[in-house]
Amino acid sequence: MSFFDALRIAVRAIVANRLRSLLTLLGLVIGVSSVIALIAVGQGTQKGVSDQIRGLGTDLIFIEPSAAATTQQGTGALLTTTLTQADALAIAANGNPAIQAVSAHITGETQAIAGANNVGAESVFTSSNYAEVRDLEIAAGSFIAPPHDNAGSLVAVLGSRVAETLYPGIDPIGQEIRLSFLAGRVVFAFTVIGVLQEVGGAADADDQVFVPLTGLANRFRFLYTPTGDLRVTQIDVQTTPGADTSEVKQQVSDLLLFRHNRTDPDFTIESQDDLLDAASEVANTLSILLGVIGGISLLVGGIGVMNIMLVSVTERTREIGIRRAVGATAADIVNQFVTEALALSVLGGIIGIVIGVVASLLVDGQTVGEQEMTTVIQAWSIAAAFGVSAGVGLISGIYPAWRATVVDPIAALRNE
Repeated sequence: MSFFDALRIAVRAIVANRLRSLLTLLGLVIGVSSVIALIAVGQGTQKGVSDQIRGLGTDLIFIEPSAAATTQQGTGALLTTTLTQADALAIAANGNPAIQAVSAHITGETQAIAGANNVGAESVFTSSNYAEVRDLEIAAGSFIAPPHDNAGSLVAVLGSRVAETLYPGIDPIGQEIRLSFLAGRVVFAFTVIGVLQEVGGAADADDQVFVPLTGLANRFRFLYTPTGDLRVTQIDVQTTPGADTSEVKQQVSDLLLFRHNRTDPDFTIESQDDLLDAASEVANTLSILLGVIGGISLLVGGIGVMNIMLVSVTERTREIGIRRAVGATAADIVNQFVTEALALSVLGGIIGIVIGVVASLLVDGQTVGEQEMTTVIQAWSIAAAFGVSAGVGLISGIYPAWRATVVDPIAALRNE
């Protein structure tokens, strides 16, 4: 029996049992589409996190107080932070050729108010070199300048989404914005001097407000240590392209240990590569987990194929006996049932691929639980899902096909 003869018989058998074949296909379709869609979600999550980390800037090293050193949250964390602006100045002045720029800042959640409009925003209290370190681009006006640092001016630069929300249809430059601190107990008015270029996606900069660090410090004296150093929550170090970040991290660590007069660090140092590696590891684990969940559904679909093929062998015992009686070999019988199982699996795989790809495209960019979903369809996931589907069909058809070959032709002909 040729392959095309076996395929023709398989199609005839599938069409003759439409409902049963449809239910069998359903398990495979769900399995294949689940594998493709869930892996697309996992890979999209990895891309979203990676893009967000890369959106912080390029060639960056982040220095923060260690968890052991900072045991409080909110304003209390500022009182226990071990980093100061003097640390940032010392790193910049150390003469390391691999260090391009250094910036220190304090971040805090605030309410931004302009007229009748208000929005929750993260305020970044920093200095004029922050834009250089974080690769921020100005769309209108200007960023914080050295004179603003020195004078402690009450000026503000807005992220694109903050500007759109507070000043819809009007130019924010020169307008007044009020920032509410300490749960609304303190409110300061700032003059808007600039608006950042939109970064897009989940970028933090679009939802931030930038003001001079000294302007805040001059009004909150508790930000200074007893020795007169200004406390900060983070120091960003931008290295030169191609610099050995491990060596730079070690040199910065040695300097801070010396300045803090400690043998064990009261700070943590991480590079962008460290964060990307950690994010990729978590996202890959998520992708594997989601892929396994989809694979389980695909396995259940394969068991359904085997079950249906076993039922088919039982129902078609007389047909098998007639074929054997007129000269069909055991190989012909195996070919017939394996081809039928493969036809079901391949058809289910193709339909599952279409549904999985369409579902992934529809989910991409949608907001679910205040989280924008990103999906990345991987060619290897499509190939793997289809390959597993076809493989499951082949394996599921072999045992029923073998069962068909051991049917006694005479007993089969007597079967009703």
